[in-house]
Amino acid sequence: MSPRSNYPHGFVSTPSAVWARRFVWIVLGAITLVVLVVMSGSIVGLRPQDGFPFFTADLTAPQLFAANTPTGGDMGAHVLLPRLLADSLLPSGRIMGWTNDWYAGFPVLYFYFPLPSLAIVVLDVLLPYGVAFKLVTVAGLLALPAAGYYFTRSMGFSKMVSTLAALTGTGFLFMESFSIFGANIKSTLAGEFAFSWSFALSLVYLGLVVKATREGKRFSMAAAVVLALTALAHVVTTIVVVVVSLPLLVRRNAPRLLVTAWGVGFALSAFWALPLAVRVFGGYTTDMGWQPIERFFGERDAVFASEFVPIMALGAVGLVWSFLRRYDVVSAVWLTLAPVIAFWVIAQVEFTPLYNARLLPYWYYGLFLFAGIGVGLAITELGRWLPARLMTERWVAGLAAFMILAVIVTGIHDLPGWSKWNYEGYEGKEKYPELEALMGAVDELPDGRVMWEANGTMNQYGTPMALMLFPYWTEGSHPSMEGLYFESSLTTPFHFLNASEVSRSPSNPVRGLQYRPMDFDRAVPHLDLFGVDYYVAFTDSARGSADADGLERIVEAAPWTVYQLPETSLVEVATNVPAVYDGEASFKEVALAWYDDVDGLDHWIVEDGPDDWPRFTDLEGPYDLGTSLPGGTVSNVVVEDHKVSFTTDAVGVPHLVKISQFPNWTVSGAEGPFAAAPSLMIVVPTQEDVELVFARTGDEIFGILLTLGALGFAGYLLWRRRTAA
Repeated sequence: MSPRSNYPHGFVSTPSAVWARRFVWIVLGAITLVVLVVMSGSIVGLRPQDGFPFFTADLTAPQLFAANTPTGGDMGAHVLLPRLLADSLLPSGRIMGWTNDWYAGFPVLYFYFPLPSLAIVVLDVLLPYGVAFKLVTVAGLLALPAAGYYFTRSMGFSKMVSTLAALTGTGFLFMESFSIFGANIKSTLAGEFAFSWSFALSLVYLGLVVKATREGKRFSMAAAVVLALTALAHVVTTIVVVVVSLPLLVRRNAPRLLVTAWGVGFALSAFWALPLAVRVFGGYTTDMGWQPIERFFGERDAVFASEFVPIMALGAVGLVWSFLRRYDVVSAVWLTLAPVIAFWVIAQVEFTPLYNARLLPYWYYGLFLFAGIGVGLAITELGRWLPARLMTERWVAGLAAFMILAVIVTGIHDLPGWSKWNYEGYEGKEKYPELEALMGAVDELPDGRVMWEANGTMNQYGTPMALMLFPYWTEGSHPSMEGLYFESSLTTPFHFLNASEVSRSPSNPVRGLQYRPMDFDRAVPHLDLFGVDYYVAFTDSARGSADADGLERIVEAAPWTVYQLPETSLVEVATNVPAVYDGEASFKEVALAWYDDVDGLDHWIVEDGPDDWPRFTDLEGPYDLGTSLPGGTVSNVVVEDHKVSFTTDAVGVPHLVKISQFPNWTVSGAEGPFAAAPSLMIVVPTQEDVELVFARTGDEIFGILLTLGALGFAGYLLWRRRTAA
């Protein structure tokens, strides 16, 4: 009997193969464990010391597994999204839908990525919500070592070289010179955990297509599935790896393989991706006017960041060496260089909808990966010149892995503190009782929208965005006017104009707007237009301005003061016939110009309307073109997440519905809805009872059908494979 007959499929477990497998498991397991420990929130502080292990650490219980509410940067507001998915969307048979919790209503998951939130909801069945949320936020980081290893192996490198490449590649996570670009630990803790998911998945996708094209395959369902998952976690990463895979088209059978993977991958994600594309190109997002990063050299936020230069030099050696040795590294080279080229081009053309720094993680990671490849190739070359080659390679590879791991660990500074801050939650903050008291006090008030003073010093409660969670802590009865996902709502620029008018130190994140800080004469009519009931002041100067304007104090919850705003309604009857803009500029520009004139807010303007409404073409107006109307009375206003209803005695008179506009809104018992400035809707009742419903549109239904068809196709292939076996 031959030796191969003792093993299935002719596999021989030689000592060399056993060592290689153990090397992979030990090294990748070690670096994954380091990531987990850093992200566990168990390290209170690190102090350097002479000699091994070169540092000492103060430890506490792992906050990652504490059942609390995660906070820190955007993460402290992200916690609302999976809760909306579990409590509102999924019970109504939706993954995407509407909520009134932020921005006078905004579309949920139409412009953000559903995969991580769905994972949180699934885990929440078994685990406390906070624990489920935190585990999902670290999952992408923990997956990176294995994803990097698979990607490198797909290019034909040995297990030893691939392991060292994955190890150094994971070192990218510990870069501390940027915190919002994406994929590294700091960015993930700042709230970019969907990006870290998609980043790891994108490497797996690229590894699958590289391997499949090398083998001459004609189709890869695995590549299609992983590409769909990549898209459902983040769009930027998906675009990058699709572009990066284009050079593979020159290979035999590759066009068929790639095109079918792209097509099936899109179909699998079409229930979300198709509506996303339709609405982005339809102009239903807010352009934040992101300032592109143009810095190439510096300590922070730079292409050649100081901490990156040494690894970049080693990575360049590995890139050139592997290319000259004719390894299949075209995709890896393009993955490294194409994003940094696109980064520069975006900065030059000032393309503001995409923050160009989102592309840099691939530049950093690529050279980290090539640095490990270079080390692995050097060890292989060294083994050829020394006796006992295999033994030499093993010892040198082990020593190299230990040294790389030691460099990574000793280079860690403030990351453990960030993770502890996030994962000890709102409840772990010294000032939490103050936040809890405010939320409890507001929860006792009648339902109503809340506007609050923005101030960076509120980070002491976990994040400056802490008050975005009014609807989270009050179970939706007190929506916050400010929320996350700025691009998702057409109300965003108008909200931040309002926030400037009621805040001493506003953030003013939307570029190009004419902000007017601390101006309650403008703020009160603006907030009335959005149906806001309460204002929460944080600073003495805001309290002084609110008092001077005659607002009524109704709750004192130090350091906050809650004011009652003048009585308002979420549905208002017109006192003048609206005017239709019929000029060349975008309606968003016209709406901003109209909004700046607080004395003319009762002269509504719309993007479209009945033929008998007056028209104007000048961006600056005049807007008061319509005749006056007698008004009327609205009653029984009921606002739910996917429905708004009311009764009116002013049939035939335009009504302003103070809900953010979106193409899914349909109306019965009225004409419209018509898009109205600033970002709301107008309907013209044809009967006393009017109902607006947030319904699925044709593109959504078609997207769902595409996804179902793709799932059926995948199921058929699986069935055929099993029956053939």
